[in-house]
Amino acid sequence: MSLLFKLKMARQSAEKLLRDEGIAELPVDPFAIAASRGIVVQPKPDTADGVSGMLVRHGNSFGILYATYIQSEGFQRFSVAHELGHYFLEGHSDAVFGADGVHSSSAGFTSNNSFEMEADHFASGLLMPSIPFKRALGRRDPGLETIEFMADLCRTSLTATAIRCAELSDDALAIVISTGPVIDYCFLSEAMKSLPKLNWIRKGTPVPAGSATFAINRDPARVLAGDGVTEEVNSADWFGGTQPVTLTEEVVGLGRYGKTLTVLSSRSLALVEEGYDDEGQEERDLVESYTPKFRR
Repeated sequence: MSLLFKLKMARQSAEKLLRDEGIAELPVDPFAIAASRGIVVQPKPDTADGVSGMLVRHGNSFGILYATYIQSEGFQRFSVAHELGHYFLEGHSDAVFGADGVHSSSAGFTSNNSFEMEADHFASGLLMPSIPFKRALGRRDPGLETIEFMADLCRTSLTATAIRCAELSDDALAIVISTGPVIDYCFLSEAMKSLPKLNWIRKGTPVPAGSATFAINRDPARVLAGDGVTEEVNSADWFGGTQPVTLTEEVVGLGRYGKTLTVLSSRSLALVEEGYDDEGQEERDLVESYTPKFRR
């Protein structure tokens, strides 16, 4: 079974859980779902980076601790949903617990471990289920304003919501997280992938010189202040390709996280037959370079 299929099944397992529970509206409350299973959820009073949450088992009882060193409701809700992934997904309880009955996680797509990735995708499907998410997304213009609207609606982090928008949007949308001069990861909607001969952006790819993203990234004070810039750009500057189109580049600093979120979008780009459709390459790139951190 391929990794991409496992991740898809993890998201679908979360959505099936919501259907079984009769939950059809946003936002979804992971704390209430935990309580319905008798799982005690408590904050973990740490100030150190690292562990985002813990799933604890004692006999047939379970508990969840979530980190508080990131002062973000979206990050903390995602951390709880991630631990619920380990609780609900088949095979996880047998695989993740140590001898002490404690499993520590780093939620937010920071791990290449398959169980952690599945739990992350479960959390994404749980907090942003496709049907109500797409209904709310409607035909809003792609871009940062829509992502912010959906993040407020779902009570999820800006980056987590941006990725989910790219997964479910019918428009051309690319989500880029970068640190200084290099790109940490890039996630594309299906419409954006339709650009002919698209260059797949890998981890460590340089941020295009002259872009708004490059300008903000070179000044840490602007990143820390959460500065934002919007410009019109040529898609070839970011992705190459044989059929460049005009995109809107919106970039915003992510504060003390030290990174920037870039949203590249176009509503006018139509799907074409020729495009990036190598699923094997996409799966390899997912493992190698798909490492967004849902902390804002």
